[in-house]
Amino acid sequence: MWAVSEDVRLTAWVSGRVQGVGFRWWTRCRALELGLVGSAGNLRDGRVEVVAEGPKDHCEQLLSLLRSTSSPGWVDQVVERWSEALGGLDGFEER
Repeated sequence: MWAVSEDVRLTAWVSGRVQGVGFRWWTRCRALELGLVGSAGNLRDGRVEVVAEGPKDHCEQLLSLLRSTSSPGWVDQVVERWSEALGGLDGFEER
């Protein structure tokens, strides 16, 4: 019998120099490559909020990429929150 992977929701707040450097676009590309749905949006305090839903291992890969040195700009910190997937998302948006 095959184990079914349940979808999860990752919410990550990324701080550093992440606005105005193509970070949201880069995040969208990585999320789509991983088959995730959600969004990446600028917050007024200079952070980027990333919301992604899909298989947990794919969300963990995205989180690892967010923390890597391969992203545009400069990431100082990533704070994460895990929860149940809410569904209803389609594609991956830049906000």
